[in-house]
Amino acid sequence: MRILFFTENFPPETNAAATRVFERACYWAKWGHEVTVITCAPNFPEGRVYDGYRNVWYQTEEMSGIRVVRVKTYIAANRGTLRRMADFISFFFTGSVAGIFQARHDVVVATSPQFFSAVAGWFTGLIRRTPFVFELGDIWPKSITAVGAMKKSTLLSLFEKLELFLYRRSAAVIALTRSFKRDLVSRNIDGDKIAIVINGVDLPRYAPRDRDAELAAEWDLTDRFVVGYVGTHGMAHALSNVVGAAEVLKQRGEDRVVFMLAGAGAEREMLIERATASGVAGKQMRFLPMQPKERMPAVWSLCNVALVHLKDSPTFAEVIPSKIFEAMGMGLPVLIAAPEGEATAIVHDDAAGLVVAAEDPEALADAAVRLLDDEALRTSLAANSHAAANLHSRETQARQFIDVLDDVIAGRGATAGRDHTA
Repeated sequence: MRILFFTENFPPETNAAATRVFERACYWAKWGHEVTVITCAPNFPEGRVYDGYRNVWYQTEEMSGIRVVRVKTYIAANRGTLRRMADFISFFFTGSVAGIFQARHDVVVATSPQFFSAVAGWFTGLIRRTPFVFELGDIWPKSITAVGAMKKSTLLSLFEKLELFLYRRSAAVIALTRSFKRDLVSRNIDGDKIAIVINGVDLPRYAPRDRDAELAAEWDLTDRFVVGYVGTHGMAHALSNVVGAAEVLKQRGEDRVVFMLAGAGAEREMLIERATASGVAGKQMRFLPMQPKERMPAVWSLCNVALVHLKDSPTFAEVIPSKIFEAMGMGLPVLIAAPEGEATAIVHDDAAGLVVAAEDPEALADAAVRLLDDEALRTSLAANSHAAANLHSRETQARQFIDVLDDVIAGRGATAGRDHTA
């Protein structure tokens, strides 16, 4: 099978979309499929092109058997609406041009967020008369209104109309959660064309290991109980609540727990400033900068508990952060602070951790101390978490995704909207 895949995020970027697309594509290439990815120069989330790359009109490289085509875009940090929009739209134009001139493919796939990648995929499929599949990683633009990045407007209404157009014109939609499918069906998108393939973890990379001694010494975490968040520091994650929990611990005189935030994003500087001002930075909190992709398992090894954190909004009850599955692969108990929904259901069902109310610093602080003090509970949750990892392997989901693409190429749509999570 020859697959043309559009994604604005790709390694060496380490965010969820980049990791998801890359790890699946590695399996596809290994199984003999021909995979071409159209993306841009790596720059997420700070809007600075990574060392060794240039923001030029067209460049190619090979990564793990995947042909990677990088196109020029308007580079912007992951903050602010207008500049990010210019970034998204520029990728549509340059990505579409690159897509049209690629060798013939059997299927065109594009992933969200953002859906201008999907616009490029649809347009390329239209011009090349190739079926287009929309991987729905986020309900966009609904998610940006949920965090307050955009308000209801004529422009937003146009984006919503474009979103529905893409769903309807796709040969199939692959949704990462059941909630996403329900949302689309409620808006009159044919449920038979929507398959569900949830996120997962690359188990060969993420496995239990001892704490990385060098990294722990560098950040003074050698003998500390670490509740770690690894990922983007964005508006959707409401990480100011973690600073609030650290402040609660300080007020109680509790210095045994350290909240570690590792990564980058639009909210990071604000978080550091608040933690510094309140006196928890360097004590109840550590801030690790974004780490290279190959170092991510070592970063996870610093954690006694994996923290998953989302804004208290119905929109974010529908998402499943990929860090849940990475934590499971590492054999870590999960502490999730999020609205009850898809992600919390996984943690409940797998008995893999504790669930606390979203944006409740007292509850988060209490849960962290409970996991520190109750070793038996922590050990049990860790064992359950690791056992559940096999249910969420990236290899399994790569096969499920290919099954959908096979169906599309054969003219069977998404096979009556099968649920690959069952």
